[in-house]
Amino acid sequence: MQLKLKVSNIACEGCTEIITKSIPVMESKAKVDIDVNAKITVESAVSEESIKQVIVTAGYGLEGYSFSVTFAVYLIHVFLQFNLYLDT
Repeated sequence: MQLKLKVSNIACEGCTEIITKSIPVMESKAKVDIDVNAKITVESAVSEESIKQVIVTAGYGLEGYSFSVTFAVYLIHVFLQFNLYLDT
């Protein structure tokens, strides 16, 4: 599936790196591209909803999208666990 989204709150290269590294956590084969206008293209088998939730949880906005805070807390927990795994 190919998904195109407009992301807000991207201020620097570090921001784009966070997004491009967050999505492949769900699927290692995912391809993520962000252009200079903060338009993101994702090619992945992961659901559209999951991709949007990861982007928003990372602290970025999506035009016309919001989701449950409970799920956000869950995703943050998953990312923290993944980062701990990488540090070992």
